[in-house]
Amino acid sequence: MRLLLFAIATFFPVLVTAHPLVLSTDGNTEYVIVLPAEPAAVEQTAAKELKEHLDSVTGGDFAVVSESEADVSKPQLVVGNSKRAKELLPQLDIAKIPYDGIVIKSVGKNLVLVGHPQRGTLYAVYSFLEDVVGVRWWTATESFIPKKPTLEVPQQNVEYAPKLIYREAFYHGAFDGVFASRAKCNGDHAKTTSEYGGHHRFFQFVHTFFLLLPPATYFEKHPEWYSEINGRRTHEHSQLCLTNDEMRAELTKNALEILRKNPDVQFLSVSQNDGGPGYCTCEKCKAVDDEEGSQSGTMVRFVNKVAEDIEKEFPNIWVETLAYSHTRIPPKLVKPRKNVVIRLCTHPYGFSRPMTESERYQPFREAIQGWSKIADNLFIWYSTANYRMYLLPNPTHRAYGPNVRFFVDHNAIGIFAEGQVPCPAGDFIRMESWVISHLLWNPSLDADKLYDEFLIGYYGPKYGPLLKEYLNILHDRVEHGDVHLTGGQLSTKNWLDCETWSKAIQSLGDLDAREESEYFKRFERDSLPIRFVSLLEFDRFQRELTLSGKSVTGTILEAPQKLLDDFFRICREYNVQKIYTQITLKTFEADIRAKFSSSTVLPEFCKELPKSSWLDVQSIDIEKREIGKWTFSVDDEKASNKRAIKMPGDHGLSATRYHFDDSLLDLTPTQAEGEPQYRLYAAVRCDAKEGIEGKAMTLNVHDVENDKSVVVKVLSVANIRGPEYHWIDMGVIPLRPKHQFTFSPPNRPDEVDAVYIDRIVVVREN
Repeated sequence: MRLLLFAIATFFPVLVTAHPLVLSTDGNTEYVIVLPAEPAAVEQTAAKELKEHLDSVTGGDFAVVSESEADVSKPQLVVGNSKRAKELLPQLDIAKIPYDGIVIKSVGKNLVLVGHPQRGTLYAVYSFLEDVVGVRWWTATESFIPKKPTLEVPQQNVEYAPKLIYREAFYHGAFDGVFASRAKCNGDHAKTTSEYGGHHRFFQFVHTFFLLLPPATYFEKHPEWYSEINGRRTHEHSQLCLTNDEMRAELTKNALEILRKNPDVQFLSVSQNDGGPGYCTCEKCKAVDDEEGSQSGTMVRFVNKVAEDIEKEFPNIWVETLAYSHTRIPPKLVKPRKNVVIRLCTHPYGFSRPMTESERYQPFREAIQGWSKIADNLFIWYSTANYRMYLLPNPTHRAYGPNVRFFVDHNAIGIFAEGQVPCPAGDFIRMESWVISHLLWNPSLDADKLYDEFLIGYYGPKYGPLLKEYLNILHDRVEHGDVHLTGGQLSTKNWLDCETWSKAIQSLGDLDAREESEYFKRFERDSLPIRFVSLLEFDRFQRELTLSGKSVTGTILEAPQKLLDDFFRICREYNVQKIYTQITLKTFEADIRAKFSSSTVLPEFCKELPKSSWLDVQSIDIEKREIGKWTFSVDDEKASNKRAIKMPGDHGLSATRYHFDDSLLDLTPTQAEGEPQYRLYAAVRCDAKEGIEGKAMTLNVHDVENDKSVVVKVLSVANIRGPEYHWIDMGVIPLRPKHQFTFSPPNRPDEVDAVYIDRIVVVREN
């Protein structure tokens, strides 16, 4: 099947009267649902869905009959490509209905619902139920079915085909095949069955180089098939040598074997590995890259040749590759073949603003403009979520409508909208999924109206307006502050100031006024992110309130124990398992409760200092990378609050780090005025074998903006060995926001078992 986007067919108009169609009166109906004599499975599903929903709306009983049994003297709802449909619409050529296109037309008292054979008839039924009858499928398990015993609908004259042939809303809860079909999404992950129209199927969705040519099988004998980096062939953090014809032949052979074993595959992904560029810099590859002005040159030339060979045996298979990272910039000379799909990825751009409204997004705008000129089959991988800290507020919704339209205006025919998946209480994931699904189907829809409809319909007339005001406060802050949110936000320090946070909290009313209604339960769950950020950045908000002369009394900060208890109660009610990519709810609870523990030991050197002059950074506030591998949050009786960060001694990576921000500037000087200076302390220790000396740990204050070290201390085992924590004085430093404090273990696996970090303390000197 070729997924070509044909021009929308123009049909002769059907003469209709102005009288509405009265589908039922007081729960009684004369209408029957008419199917073709030999209906396809998807047409049977369409009739079943139409009957079930109309029965529920009206309280009536809409019979489903074959056209061979239908009484033409009775009004009919004609579903699917039947002789009866052609009698009523003689000028309608079903073969010319575009891919996923729908036709909804009334003829007298009859109504015809038909569409493209793949799933168009089902989409016609869903569009009628939603747009005309008023049914809403908010999620896979939550819907609104209006109750109308007397159901009148206007005369219909709808012909529509979506411009996007591939539409996928990749969100938590959106992978149910029936729900995806009702949302008119047809992507790979929902696995919609053929009865519901099926879905586009990939062989592996992405990053397939090493799946098609595994290094464990080939590298030892053929290192020349893999990237040459710094003069050495490697398969670590690397790609393939794309100018090697022998490698290409083997990869193509493997791909053909896969396709023979998977006859229902439509897309074969031949795409670069993730985790960094790692592209080949051998003489031949570099020559092509230089000629094409981008590493996408070698990529497209390579994929074109693979696609040409694939086409000989599988003429209807699409070969898909990425324009991502080092391949984002389009090539100057080569163009993708007719059976090649280019999937342009928006990552790492978060697009908290419409991409046309900020110069920050100019590189991506230029990329899509360039690809749209040479790629007939352009897909977009639209990253919409925060993929690292699932519960942080992420006000990016105002950008969705303009951005989807921008993609479509630049010839995109497929969009994979990657939202937040792991957390069931992620920031408005249900609303985002619902809205973006509608935009993928029809990009011309008004996104603001869609949001309003969801907020009122899903949260009810009491809580919907509160959440709308809350979202407007956060979005206004992002918009007016020209804030750039990325998919890797670990905090809101760079955009959510105390005043905005306070307004957002107040806009939600009394969070303690609990109700038993379903509307309240949804409201409570989806206001969880503002509770989360209040906990996570408690110290910052408390300090900013104090410095501004305000009190925490009457705020959510006044009773931290209650805030903690309510947060974890809600998390458990809604089965929140993970807070962060690698942090479970259990680990986060242990860390955050330890932070608020009244038993936390005050540093000796701070006892005579005013609290406003020093900053206490606990282990939970310190960023940890590759949790469970490079870093661990652990119980430790000797730590100031009984929790610490552990790093195994078997690596030397800066896997633990703290980013200083503007809170430094809020500290009050303890000495004479002058250029701000800070004394920096770290409480650390190590476990090492007896008799071992030498390096135990490296502490480094790094100026990220200028990429240089401010101060480095290499600690010996003798300095910090044992169960007790040792305060390391880093000296007086001209710390600045954007400086970063990193900790690295020694990479001595047989000698140093682990190093530990309890806390950091910063004291403002002047």
